[in-house]
Amino acid sequence: MTDLITEAPDGIRLRVHVQPKAGRTEIVGLHGDALKIRLKAAPVDGAANQALVEFLSEVLGIPEAGIRIAGGLASRRKSVVIRGVTATGARSRLGLA
Repeated sequence: MTDLITEAPDGIRLRVHVQPKAGRTEIVGLHGDALKIRLKAAPVDGAANQALVEFLSEVLGIPEAGIRIAGGLASRRKSVVIRGVTATGARSRLGLA
């Protein structure tokens, strides 16, 4: 299994699996080789993607501008590029250390 957090030239890359329309927004654990995150927001007009960016910003303690969904905008499986945090720091803040 490959690591769900990898170093990238522009920061780190995080693989996530989202479950929209959940009862609350939270990190659930692992889903295969991705971090599973439940999102309260529905996948309508980009609301779930925005909720994901806001949630990761809060958990990682970095501005939303440092987070970009690089792949999977219309999918549950997403690749997120995050600037301003190391892989080690992200693992710790996401509860994966």
